[in-house]
Amino acid sequence: MHVDLDAFYASVEQLRRPELRGKPVIVGGAGVDGERGVVAAASYEARPFGVRSAMPLSRARRLCPSAVFVPCDFPAYREASKSVFAILDRYSPVIEPIALDEAYLDLTGEEALLGPPDTVALRLRDEVKARCGLDLSIGVASCKLVAKVASELRKPRGLVVVRAGAEAPFLAPLPLAKLPGCGPASVLRLERIGVRTVGELAALPDPLLGELFGQYGRLLGAHARGIDPSPVLPPGDPKSISREVTFDRDVSDPTRVREAALALLQDVGQSLRSHRLSARTIVLKIRYQPFDTQSRQATLPYPTDRDDQLAAALRQLLETQLDPSRPVRLIGAGVSNLEQGATQLNLLESRSSRLAMLDEQLDELRGRYGDHVIARGAAPRPHQKDVRRDDLDALR
Repeated sequence: MHVDLDAFYASVEQLRRPELRGKPVIVGGAGVDGERGVVAAASYEARPFGVRSAMPLSRARRLCPSAVFVPCDFPAYREASKSVFAILDRYSPVIEPIALDEAYLDLTGEEALLGPPDTVALRLRDEVKARCGLDLSIGVASCKLVAKVASELRKPRGLVVVRAGAEAPFLAPLPLAKLPGCGPASVLRLERIGVRTVGELAALPDPLLGELFGQYGRLLGAHARGIDPSPVLPPGDPKSISREVTFDRDVSDPTRVREAALALLQDVGQSLRSHRLSARTIVLKIRYQPFDTQSRQATLPYPTDRDDQLAAALRQLLETQLDPSRPVRLIGAGVSNLEQGATQLNLLESRSSRLAMLDEQLDELRGRYGDHVIARGAAPRPHQKDVRRDDLDALR
């Protein structure tokens, strides 16, 4: 079962503010003309105007000038998401959260306990509406890929059940863009050889798909035939952790860019410690105007989860890689090459050092009073504008 909350952020805003109900609501901006950013969500009242998620806010304003623009409020969305996932937990012990508003549930072997899948899906959809006030679209199938396609076909409050054995006929008439993993470049390449539907893609021989797409070709063909053996899996340990922020206006002051990067890295360090992980590699991401994105990294002599050690490595990257003559559009900081366990000890210090204890005390304060209650340095921590891996972990 694939479940997807409809226009989630916008629906939460309309639920919190009854005066917005029935009006076009666009989440992602504070209503300031020319503010940079993209649409995080658009209510169904805004969609007839052509407004869609990930669209630049400037274009959304041109398409729907009468819309109410509201900024993202992630604490509110997390709380709404938790209430929905608390309900999902009663329907399956195996849940794979994809986002705050999206998840897979494994219902294998539960029919005797819960009933037929279509009945279960109806009951779940109605319970989420009654308890949380939010609309849910659901797809049910024998595999994750087909369930996801099914959930997107009849929004909002859609319910599509694809019986076992009917996967390929169900997918066949759909346009290529409906198939997960078949992006615009793949669609264009297939259309050049006369392939326009998923069924036509499924009919192509594997050798031709391999010639067109390499190793991914055979997988694409299997997906077009409704074959997807990937299991529903709760998230494992992260492979990397990163944070980034897009500035509302290009920043030409290198000091402000450095402060923002170091503040983001504090969030990364806190996440590392919450997962009981250490990192060997620091990653710096810089996007200059117009859209030149660069990523640089440095390897540490030993893995660490200490804020001061991570920050020292990032400062060195900033010193050598940041071009002070170019305005910066986006800055990001992250870590990779993660290892289980606390930081490795060098010969001069121990994990119980004052700086390590300071990290733990700051984490405790943030956990008790909120992420932005305290930080190292003079710069405030940048406002979170996206969903973090930690948000998904908190759902389970």
